[in-house]
Amino acid sequence: MAPTLLTTPFGAESTALDVVNGVDLTGKRAVVTGGSSGLGVETARALASAGAEVTLAVRDTEAGEKARSDITATTDNQELHIERLDLADQVSVRQFVHGWDGPLHILVNNAGVMATPMTRTAEGWEMQFATNHLGHFALAVGLHDALAQAHGARIVAVSSVGHIGGSVDFDDIMFDHRPYNEWVAYGQSKTANILFAVEATTRWADDGILTNALNPGRIPSTGLMRHIPQVDASTDSTGVSWKNEEQGAATSVLLAASPLVEGIGGRYFEDCNEAGPHEPGVRRGVAAYALDKDNAARLWQVSLDLVRA
Repeated sequence: MAPTLLTTPFGAESTALDVVNGVDLTGKRAVVTGGSSGLGVETARALASAGAEVTLAVRDTEAGEKARSDITATTDNQELHIERLDLADQVSVRQFVHGWDGPLHILVNNAGVMATPMTRTAEGWEMQFATNHLGHFALAVGLHDALAQAHGARIVAVSSVGHIGGSVDFDDIMFDHRPYNEWVAYGQSKTANILFAVEATTRWADDGILTNALNPGRIPSTGLMRHIPQVDASTDSTGVSWKNEEQGAATSVLLAASPLVEGIGGRYFEDCNEAGPHEPGVRRGVAAYALDKDNAARLWQVSLDLVRA
């Protein structure tokens, strides 16, 4: 018998503020990567509106300051902080971790890149995998103790329906031998986000840390879309949910803050509800390989070996 999927009263048109309405996050501390624009700023805004102390972890601190001013003006929350974080730079990740003090209740791994031309980091890693997965992986592992101190922390991994483009190729993760394809690389990195949620929950649930992944939907207004051609939503028959930024951030905020998902981990959500299995021909649901526990454990070890080398 198929497992029962978790459902909520919210859906594709719900906004981040809808989801957090009535939730009190006073005394909670949150980090949102990529919090200066797009889904990140709307996620941070919703968490701040509920009373959380929010740190915007951003590459561009000037943009972060502008986002902080805007969020403070709309929420009256003065507990917003800016810290520099470049997820493609492991030195930057370590500096962020070293600078963190005290418990961390919510970590939203939101920042990312999509369909970029072939680029490598200083370590020689393919940029999408390095940024979308390894940067966030190293950040979460580095902050583990802070998350454990919270006694009920949540990690949110922003993945994508793009994960249906393929699993992790453990024989050639970094495209050292196979021809580079920007969409295959993106899909691999987004599958990795889901596998991280599966294995982090397996390893850390006893520490009170639960992790879930999500597909935010298609949000054409964000900078993430700059490398892809524009599509008319009215002619899209793929089943993907088209949203504005406030709607796109809703599932992240649900997983970060809502009591409706208390005690839930290792799952994949879309449109504020747990997603069912992916079916060929549609851009919805979760691929079986992205929830595979063997894949998740293998990826964790590979990732540890890379970031600790």
